[in-house]
Amino acid sequence: MWLPLRALRLLSLTALMISCSPVAESATSGLRHYEISAANLPRPYATPSATSVGFVVRRPSGALLTLPPGFEARVWASSGMDEPRMMTLAPNGDVFVSDGSAGIIHLFRDANHDGIAELHLIFATGLHQPFGLAFHAGYFYVGNTDGVVRFRYATGQTRATAPPERIINLPGGGHWTRNLLFSPDGSQLYVSVGSDSNVDLGEPPIRAAISEYNPDGSGGHVFASGIRNPVGLAWNPAAKEVWTAVNERDGLGDDLPPDYATSVHAGAFFGWPYAYTGPHEDPRHRGKRPDLVQKTLVPDVLIQAHSAALGIAFYQGKMFPAKYNGDAFVALHGSWNRSNKTGYKIIRIPFRNGKPAGGYDDFLTGWMTGEKDRRVWGRPVGLLVLADGSLLVSDDGASTIWRVTYKK
Repeated sequence: MWLPLRALRLLSLTALMISCSPVAESATSGLRHYEISAANLPRPYATPSATSVGFVVRRPSGALLTLPPGFEARVWASSGMDEPRMMTLAPNGDVFVSDGSAGIIHLFRDANHDGIAELHLIFATGLHQPFGLAFHAGYFYVGNTDGVVRFRYATGQTRATAPPERIINLPGGGHWTRNLLFSPDGSQLYVSVGSDSNVDLGEPPIRAAISEYNPDGSGGHVFASGIRNPVGLAWNPAAKEVWTAVNERDGLGDDLPPDYATSVHAGAFFGWPYAYTGPHEDPRHRGKRPDLVQKTLVPDVLIQAHSAALGIAFYQGKMFPAKYNGDAFVALHGSWNRSNKTGYKIIRIPFRNGKPAGGYDDFLTGWMTGEKDRRVWGRPVGLLVLADGSLLVSDDGASTIWRVTYKK
């Protein structure tokens, strides 16, 4: 009998989690390459707007995660979390994890470096749907849904010793995730805020946008706009630019419009709610803002529509093969507005000289049992490259953090 994972949490969590042994070998089945062109998009409403929600269940017998040859995934942490979302590295190597539904920040430590986090502590509680996390200049920053707060932090500290300081007020609700990214020199803080709706007009400028602040929360202004739900934020070190992973709008059909990952520059406009993927006008706002339709940029990398692109991370580690250096990984949380499901996987975007080389590839798959099967046993969210070059993946469906490694 299949049960929703939330119901299964009434049972022992350990009964739901697999042992800390490899769950994926060098299988390559199902790892596909995708290239989506802005010039070849379907017409709006070419297919009906469908609903097919992934139903999270206990891991089916025999279900495996699939990776390219030489890679494997193991459970890194799997207890005491409700919905692990974004992750960040503390200066001493501790991993801090936001748990949005619980309002908690978890701290994990792999002190003996055996690939399993043996220490799990609660750094802070009482937060309001925390998501984005960052360390900077003696502070630990948290993106709550209604504002950015920061805690005083000393290296190695395992628990907040005072209430946080609120430095930025943000509109809550709607697309609730608020991600954070510091520029490499620490001079600027980028904050993402999604729209409050699918395609409604009249939302405040801070929504469907990435804003830029000073580290103390002052000087705030919109950096880039027209971005329906910018969730992932990452710095592309080769091109020295901000990148984001974005959930596009719903209701136009199975394959429209594509989600995307893209570079973001000051003043960039990506169309929401008037247009998408360049000057493709949304029929629900036909003729209302032709000037903004023409201003709409085509994102760098288009991703299968309704995939729900969340976390993004650029790889600069030493563990994976050299061809992965500079590439981006993106977590696809999974579709609902599509007749056949998509997402529920990690993709790899190859880069060359700091720019996308064309399309993207499946990298870590297997959480989805089939496009037409409504069952899924995991939903990836956040990505974090550790100092040893391994890749952590948070999974809020199975309340697990996975560690991906490579061995020749």
